[in-house]
Formats: sequence, C-alpha cells, structure tokens
Amino acid sequence: MAMNVGSSGEDDLMMEINTTPLIDVMLVMLIMLIITIPIQTHAVKLDMPQNTPAKPLAKPVVVQIDIAPDNAVMWNGERLPNREELETRLSAAGKADPQPELHIKPNKDASYAPVAMVLAESQRLGLTKLGIVGSEQFLQ
Repeated sequence: MAMNVGSSGEDDLMMEINTTPLIDVMLVMLIMLIITIPIQTHAVKLDMPQNTPAKPLAKPVVVQIDIAPDNAVMWNGERLPNREELETRLSAAGKADPQPELHIKPNKDASYAPVAMVLAESQRLGLTKLGIVGSEQFLQ
C-alpha cells in the first residue's frame, strides 16, 4: 500500500492509516443505534402517604394594651390600677396556650417609660407575640 503524496516526486511511503472515514462511519452507526432503540419507560411503584388536611388554625386572642396620655396602662379598655395588676395579667397570658397577641398602642403624648415597662415585662414573662399599633401617628 504505497501512496504517492504531493507532487515533489519523492517516493515517501505513508505509514499511517487515514481514520477520518472510520470515525464518520462510527458516528453514523451511533446515530442510527440511538434512533432505533425503543424508548423504555420505567415505572417505580411507591406507596406514598396520604395527605390528611390540617385542622384550621384558630385565630389567636388579641389583647389591646393602650398607653394613655397620662401614662396610664389600659388592658382591653380597662384601666389597670398598678404595675402588679399588669404583671398578673401578662403572666396569665404568657401561660395560655396559644399565647395571645399583644397589640400595644401608645398615645402620641404619652412618655416612653410606660411603653418600655410594658415591653420589658412582656419579654420577662415569656410573651413572644408583640406588636406596636398606631405608629403612623408618629410620622410627623
């Protein structure tokens, strides 16, 4: 298998085999194999747990704590006579299941001390659902 390559006139023998046609044939055969293989569908049988609908969540009790302009603390509209009464009610609310939501609404003219006292007592007694309501009055 001698082959004359080029026009230089030298008698060089080509010792390698030309693999390009072999690779072309292999690729065509691979494409034909991929096309002719039937698509197999594999199905795995799984026993999935059934979804049980959760019971509807009960709305939590909302306790409105107002701070009046004279720094008095009111529990759902009822004026509390002293700090001990507030602690008693917050302690009972902290032990309730589920805990009520505390909506603290300070008046614009009230000082910061009673608001901080209510927040500190709530945190100390383990209440976690706190919210400051009516803060839009302080935007001026």
